Amino acid sequence: MSNENKPQPKKTNQEDEMDPPPVYERDYDLQDKKLMGKVALVSGADSGIGRAVAIHFARHGADVAILYYKEDEDALRTKQLVEEKGRKALLIKLDVKEEKECIPAVEKIVKELGRLDVVVNNAAIQRPQDGIEKISDEQLRNTFQTNIFSQFYIVKAALPHLKEGAAIINTASVTAYHGNPTLLDYSSTKGAIVSFTRSLALSLAGKKIRVNAVAPGPIWTPLITSTFPKERIDTFGKNTALKRPGQPAEVATCYVFLASEDASYITGQVLHPNGGDIVNT
Repeated sequence: MSNENKPQPKKTNQEDEMDPPPVYERDYDLQDKKLMGKVALVSGADSGIGRAVAIHFARHGADVAILYYKEDEDALRTKQLVEEKGRKALLIKLDVKEEKECIPAVEKIVKELGRLDVVVNNAAIQRPQDGIEKISDEQLRNTFQTNIFSQFYIVKAALPHLKEGAAIINTASVTAYHGNPTLLDYSSTKGAIVSFTRSLALSLAGKKIRVNAVAPGPIWTPLITSTFPKERIDTFGKNTALKRPGQPAEVATCYVFLASEDASYITGQVLHPNGGDIVNT
Protein backbone atom coordinates (compact mmCIF):
# COMPACT_ATOMS: atom_id res chain seq x y z
CA MET A 1 0.00 0.00 0.00
CA SER A 2 1.36 3.39 -0.95
CA ASN A 3 0.32 6.72 0.48
CA GLU A 4 2.92 9.29 -0.53
CA ASN A 5 2.23 12.33 1.61
CA LYS A 6 2.32 15.83 0.24
CA PRO A 7 2.47 18.97 2.38
CA GLN A 8 -0.61 19.45 4.52
CA PRO A 9 -2.06 22.86 3.55
CA LYS A 10 -3.03 23.86 7.09
CA LYS A 11 -3.11 22.65 10.66
CA THR A 12 -6.29 20.78 11.43
CA ASN A 13 -7.78 18.26 13.79
CA GLN A 14 -10.58 17.44 11.36
CA GLU A 15 -9.94 14.27 9.41
CA ASP A 16 -12.02 15.38 6.44
CA GLU A 17 -9.60 18.30 6.05
CA MET A 18 -6.50 16.12 5.93
CA ASP A 19 -4.75 15.90 2.57
CA PRO A 20 -4.26 13.13 1.72
CA PRO A 21 -6.89 11.50 3.93
CA PRO A 22 -5.88 8.59 6.22
CA VAL A 23 -6.47 5.11 4.80
CA TYR A 24 -8.79 3.05 6.99
CA GLU A 25 -9.56 0.10 4.79
CA ARG A 26 -7.50 -2.07 2.50
CA ASP A 27 -8.18 -1.88 -1.21
CA TYR A 28 -8.45 -5.65 -1.52
CA ASP A 29 -11.26 -7.93 -0.44
CA LEU A 30 -9.67 -11.38 -0.50
CA GLN A 31 -8.78 -11.51 3.16
CA ASP A 32 -8.71 -15.31 3.05
CA LYS A 33 -6.27 -15.21 0.11
CA LYS A 34 -3.61 -12.79 1.27
CA LEU A 35 -0.97 -14.11 -1.15
CA MET A 36 -3.08 -14.79 -4.23
CA GLY A 37 -0.99 -14.95 -7.39
CA LYS A 38 2.35 -14.73 -5.61
CA VAL A 39 5.28 -17.14 -5.83
CA ALA A 40 7.23 -18.00 -2.70
CA LEU A 41 10.56 -19.69 -2.10
CA VAL A 42 10.84 -21.56 1.21
CA SER A 43 14.12 -23.19 2.17
CA GLY A 44 14.09 -26.11 4.57
CA ALA A 45 10.50 -26.72 3.53
CA ASP A 46 10.50 -30.51 3.65
CA SER A 47 9.32 -30.61 7.28
CA GLY A 48 8.76 -28.63 10.45
CA ILE A 49 8.25 -24.88 10.27
CA GLY A 50 9.20 -24.79 6.59
CA ARG A 51 6.50 -27.30 5.68
CA ALA A 52 3.90 -25.39 7.71
CA VAL A 53 4.88 -22.13 5.99
CA ALA A 54 4.60 -23.73 2.55
CA ILE A 55 1.14 -25.09 3.36
CA HIS A 56 -0.13 -21.82 4.82
CA PHE A 57 1.22 -19.86 1.85
CA ALA A 58 -0.65 -22.22 -0.46
CA ARG A 59 -3.83 -21.78 1.57
CA HIS A 60 -3.52 -18.06 0.90
CA GLY A 61 -3.07 -18.46 -2.84
CA ALA A 62 0.70 -18.68 -3.40
CA ASP A 63 2.60 -21.16 -5.53
CA VAL A 64 5.56 -22.51 -3.58
CA ALA A 65 9.10 -23.59 -4.41
CA ILE A 66 10.10 -26.17 -1.80
CA LEU A 67 13.86 -26.12 -1.22
CA TYR A 68 15.26 -29.04 0.74
CA TYR A 69 18.50 -30.94 1.36
CA LYS A 70 18.01 -34.71 1.41
CA GLU A 71 14.70 -35.82 2.95
CA ASP A 72 12.99 -36.82 -0.30
CA GLU A 73 9.98 -38.49 1.28
CA ASP A 74 9.22 -35.52 3.53
CA ALA A 75 9.66 -33.10 0.63
CA LEU A 76 7.26 -35.07 -1.54
CA ARG A 77 4.71 -34.99 1.26
CA THR A 78 5.04 -31.20 1.51
CA LYS A 79 4.56 -30.96 -2.26
CA GLN A 80 1.41 -33.05 -2.01
CA LEU A 81 0.02 -30.89 0.81
CA VAL A 82 0.63 -27.71 -1.18
CA GLU A 83 -1.00 -29.15 -4.29
CA GLU A 84 -4.00 -30.25 -2.24
CA LYS A 85 -4.60 -26.54 -1.64
CA GLY A 86 -4.87 -26.05 -5.40
CA ARG A 87 -1.47 -24.41 -5.85
CA LYS A 88 1.68 -25.32 -7.77
CA ALA A 89 4.60 -26.85 -5.87
CA LEU A 90 8.13 -27.03 -7.25
CA LEU A 91 10.63 -29.33 -5.54
CA ILE A 92 14.28 -28.27 -5.61
CA LYS A 93 16.88 -30.44 -3.93
CA LEU A 94 20.10 -28.57 -3.16
CA ASP A 95 22.76 -27.77 -0.60
CA VAL A 96 22.08 -24.19 0.51
CA LYS A 97 25.64 -23.96 1.85
CA GLU A 98 26.79 -23.71 -1.75
CA GLU A 99 26.17 -20.41 -3.53
CA LYS A 100 26.70 -22.16 -6.86
CA GLU A 101 23.60 -24.26 -6.16
CA CYS A 102 21.43 -21.38 -4.93
CA ILE A 103 21.77 -19.33 -8.11
CA PRO A 104 20.37 -21.95 -10.55
CA ALA A 105 17.69 -22.89 -8.00
CA VAL A 106 16.30 -19.35 -8.03
CA GLU A 107 16.54 -19.18 -11.82
CA LYS A 108 14.57 -22.42 -12.05
CA ILE A 109 11.84 -21.00 -9.82
CA VAL A 110 11.43 -17.92 -11.98
CA LYS A 111 11.49 -19.97 -15.18
CA GLU A 112 8.94 -22.57 -14.05
CA LEU A 113 6.67 -20.51 -11.78
CA GLY A 114 7.00 -17.22 -13.66
CA ARG A 115 8.10 -14.85 -10.90
CA LEU A 116 9.34 -14.57 -7.33
CA ASP A 117 7.62 -12.45 -4.68
CA VAL A 118 8.46 -13.93 -1.27
CA VAL A 119 11.71 -15.42 0.01
CA VAL A 120 11.70 -17.41 3.24
CA ASN A 121 15.16 -18.31 4.54
CA ASN A 122 14.34 -21.12 6.91
CA ALA A 123 16.95 -23.89 6.41
CA ALA A 124 18.95 -24.57 9.56
CA ILE A 125 20.80 -27.22 11.53
CA GLN A 126 21.75 -27.62 15.16
CA ARG A 127 23.97 -30.04 17.04
CA PRO A 128 23.98 -29.65 20.83
CA GLN A 129 27.31 -29.82 22.63
CA ASP A 130 28.09 -29.60 26.37
CA GLY A 131 30.81 -26.98 25.91
CA ILE A 132 32.62 -24.84 23.38
CA GLU A 133 35.63 -27.14 23.46
CA LYS A 134 33.47 -29.90 21.97
CA ILE A 135 32.45 -27.87 18.92
CA SER A 136 34.73 -28.99 16.13
CA ASP A 137 35.89 -26.70 13.35
CA GLU A 138 33.83 -28.82 10.96
CA GLN A 139 30.66 -28.40 13.03
CA LEU A 140 31.22 -24.65 13.43
CA ARG A 141 31.67 -24.11 9.71
CA ASN A 142 28.75 -26.35 8.81
CA THR A 143 26.38 -24.56 11.20
CA PHE A 144 27.32 -21.08 10.03
CA GLN A 145 27.31 -22.02 6.35
CA THR A 146 23.89 -23.65 6.59
CA ASN A 147 22.16 -21.19 8.89
CA ILE A 148 23.44 -17.76 7.85
CA PHE A 149 25.71 -18.01 4.79
CA SER A 150 22.81 -19.61 2.91
CA GLN A 151 20.62 -16.58 3.62
CA PHE A 152 23.17 -14.31 1.97
CA TYR A 153 23.42 -16.67 -1.02
CA ILE A 154 19.68 -17.00 -1.55
CA VAL A 155 18.97 -13.28 -1.18
CA LYS A 156 21.78 -12.42 -3.60
CA ALA A 157 20.37 -14.86 -6.14
CA ALA A 158 16.77 -13.72 -5.63
CA LEU A 159 17.28 -9.96 -5.56
CA PRO A 160 17.40 -9.39 -9.34
CA HIS A 161 13.96 -11.00 -9.59
CA LEU A 162 12.26 -9.24 -6.66
CA LYS A 163 10.09 -6.26 -7.44
CA GLU A 164 8.61 -3.48 -5.35
CA GLY A 165 6.37 -4.99 -2.69
CA ALA A 166 8.36 -8.22 -2.37
CA ALA A 167 9.08 -9.67 1.06
CA ILE A 168 12.04 -11.49 2.59
CA ILE A 169 11.49 -13.38 5.84
CA ASN A 170 14.32 -14.98 7.80
CA THR A 171 13.96 -17.59 10.53
CA ALA A 172 15.82 -16.57 13.67
CA SER A 173 15.26 -18.06 17.14
CA VAL A 174 14.59 -17.15 20.75
CA THR A 175 18.15 -18.36 21.38
CA ALA A 176 19.40 -15.23 19.61
CA TYR A 177 18.07 -13.22 22.56
CA HIS A 178 18.60 -15.48 25.57
CA GLY A 179 21.38 -17.76 24.36
CA ASN A 180 21.59 -21.49 25.00
CA PRO A 181 24.49 -23.17 26.82
CA THR A 182 24.39 -26.29 24.64
CA LEU A 183 23.73 -24.53 21.32
CA LEU A 184 26.58 -22.03 21.17
CA ASP A 185 27.15 -22.13 17.43
CA TYR A 186 23.44 -22.36 16.56
CA SER A 187 22.54 -19.45 18.84
CA SER A 188 25.36 -17.38 17.36
CA THR A 189 24.02 -17.88 13.85
CA LYS A 190 20.54 -16.88 14.96
CA GLY A 191 21.91 -13.67 16.46
CA ALA A 192 23.62 -13.02 13.15
CA ILE A 193 20.31 -13.54 11.37
CA VAL A 194 18.65 -10.86 13.50
CA SER A 195 21.38 -8.38 12.60
CA PHE A 196 21.30 -9.47 8.96
CA THR A 197 17.54 -8.88 8.89
CA ARG A 198 17.79 -5.39 10.35
CA SER A 199 20.65 -4.35 8.07
CA LEU A 200 19.14 -5.85 4.93
CA ALA A 201 15.84 -4.10 5.67
CA LEU A 202 17.64 -0.76 5.66
CA SER A 203 19.58 -1.71 2.54
CA LEU A 204 16.46 -2.65 0.54
CA ALA A 205 14.03 -0.04 1.85
CA GLY A 206 14.74 2.16 -1.15
CA LYS A 207 13.64 -0.67 -3.43
CA LYS A 208 10.46 -1.03 -1.34
CA ILE A 209 11.32 -4.63 -0.49
CA ARG A 210 10.48 -5.49 3.10
CA VAL A 211 12.74 -7.69 5.24
CA ASN A 212 11.64 -9.20 8.55
CA ALA A 213 12.28 -12.24 10.71
CA VAL A 214 10.48 -14.73 12.92
CA ALA A 215 12.16 -15.94 16.11
CA PRO A 216 10.33 -19.06 17.26
CA GLY A 217 10.60 -20.45 20.76
CA PRO A 218 10.34 -24.20 21.42
CA ILE A 219 8.48 -25.63 18.41
CA TRP A 220 7.72 -29.33 17.93
CA THR A 221 9.69 -30.25 14.78
CA PRO A 222 12.04 -33.01 13.59
CA LEU A 223 14.97 -30.70 14.42
CA ILE A 224 14.13 -31.34 18.07
CA THR A 225 13.55 -35.08 17.98
CA SER A 226 16.65 -35.68 15.85
CA THR A 227 19.12 -33.70 18.00
CA PHE A 228 18.03 -33.68 21.66
CA PRO A 229 18.25 -36.61 24.13
CA LYS A 230 15.04 -38.21 25.38
CA GLU A 231 15.09 -36.51 28.79
CA ARG A 232 15.22 -33.11 27.15
CA ILE A 233 12.50 -33.99 24.67
CA ASP A 234 10.23 -35.09 27.54
CA THR A 235 10.36 -31.60 29.08
CA PHE A 236 10.62 -29.64 25.84
CA GLY A 237 8.64 -26.40 25.93
CA LYS A 238 7.32 -26.92 29.46
CA ASN A 239 9.31 -23.98 30.80
CA THR A 240 7.31 -21.49 28.72
CA ALA A 241 4.44 -19.46 30.13
CA LEU A 242 2.03 -21.68 28.19
CA LYS A 243 3.75 -24.81 29.57
CA ARG A 244 3.98 -26.57 26.23
CA PRO A 245 5.89 -26.54 22.95
CA GLY A 246 4.37 -24.70 20.02
CA GLN A 247 3.24 -26.35 16.81
CA PRO A 248 4.58 -25.40 13.36
CA ALA A 249 1.08 -24.23 12.39
CA GLU A 250 1.20 -21.71 15.25
CA VAL A 251 4.34 -20.18 13.75
CA ALA A 252 3.44 -20.27 10.05
CA THR A 253 0.79 -17.59 10.42
CA CYS A 254 3.55 -15.11 11.34
CA TYR A 255 5.13 -15.71 7.94
CA VAL A 256 1.81 -15.25 6.15
CA PHE A 257 1.32 -11.92 7.90
CA LEU A 258 4.84 -10.68 7.10
CA ALA A 259 4.57 -11.81 3.46
CA SER A 260 1.22 -10.08 2.93
CA GLU A 261 0.06 -6.50 2.50
CA ASP A 262 -1.12 -6.63 6.11
CA ALA A 263 2.54 -6.00 7.01
CA SER A 264 3.13 -3.29 4.40
CA TYR A 265 4.53 -0.86 7.01
CA ILE A 266 6.67 -3.40 8.83
CA THR A 267 10.33 -3.94 7.96
CA GLY A 268 13.46 -4.73 9.95
CA GLN A 269 11.38 -6.35 12.70
CA VAL A 270 11.19 -9.73 14.43
CA LEU A 271 8.03 -11.58 15.50
CA HIS A 272 8.22 -13.83 18.56
CA PRO A 273 5.93 -16.88 18.61
CA ASN A 274 7.49 -18.38 21.70
CA GLY A 275 4.80 -19.32 24.21
CA GLY A 276 5.13 -16.23 26.38
CA ASP A 277 8.86 -15.64 26.70
CA ILE A 278 9.13 -11.85 27.01
CA VAL A 279 11.77 -10.49 24.63
CA ASN A 280 12.43 -6.78 24.98
CA THR A 281 15.19 -6.27 22.43
